Amino acid sequence: MLVENKKAFSLGALYAISFFAVLVLIFSPVFGDGRNGLVFSDDMFNKLSKGSSYFIPKIIKANDKNMGKQFSVTITLDKPDVVEKAAGQFKKAGIDVQTDALTLKITGDLGKLLAVILKDSDSMFNNDSGNLKAAYGYDGKEVLNYWWQALSKMDKALKKDGKLEQSNEIGSVMKKAVEPAYNFYGIESQKVSDKVGVMSGLLVFYVIYTMWWGYAIYFMFEGLGLSMKKAKVKKEI
Repeated sequence: MLVENKKAFSLGALYAISFFAVLVLIFSPVFGDGRNGLVFSDDMFNKLSKGSSYFIPKIIKANDKNMGKQFSVTITLDKPDVVEKAAGQFKKAGIDVQTDALTLKITGDLGKLLAVILKDSDSMFNNDSGNLKAAYGYDGKEVLNYWWQALSKMDKALKKDGKLEQSNEIGSVMKKAVEPAYNFYGIESQKVSDKVGVMSGLLVFYVIYTMWWGYAIYFMFEGLGLSMKKAKVKKEI
């Protein structure tokens, strides 16, 4: 296929070459600490996401209303070792637990239980697993994993029993404290307000870079004599 419009084709080729040159730069480890552009942007957005997901102080304050409220629920976990460690964590929180094979019957003060879980979650959210290691004897993420497994089962069991208020309190702690603390552990927290310039720049670059490739294709096709035209509407006789 011959080039019909050399000026348009050359412009498109220039766009394409520069597009791939920038792409090579993006995948080069020149963005600090041996990171490429994708890892750098991913790290930054993870830090900003963590900074906007810190709800634990509000939930700790809201948990005051649960102090002294008694609950009783029976759950079934999947493995004997999970039952053993989850039961141990409940006991350390001052909650009565009776086990039978894979089943746990849990009874106690709801506010007291949630206060302990929120404290553990806050330590992990702030990248401090030492407190949990000292208290339970194993890794902090493992502790949160057992809390999450137990809470998710409790949430479902309480819903089934019609105890929606208790279920909602447990679900809130699980989703707004335990899950963010587990998922964001090890990541530095940053506020969006501190990175407005960089974040805006990345978004603007993304839009421009996408259009960049589109114009490269457009001009090269135009140079080759290929174009898109609106089809003529056939008139019915």
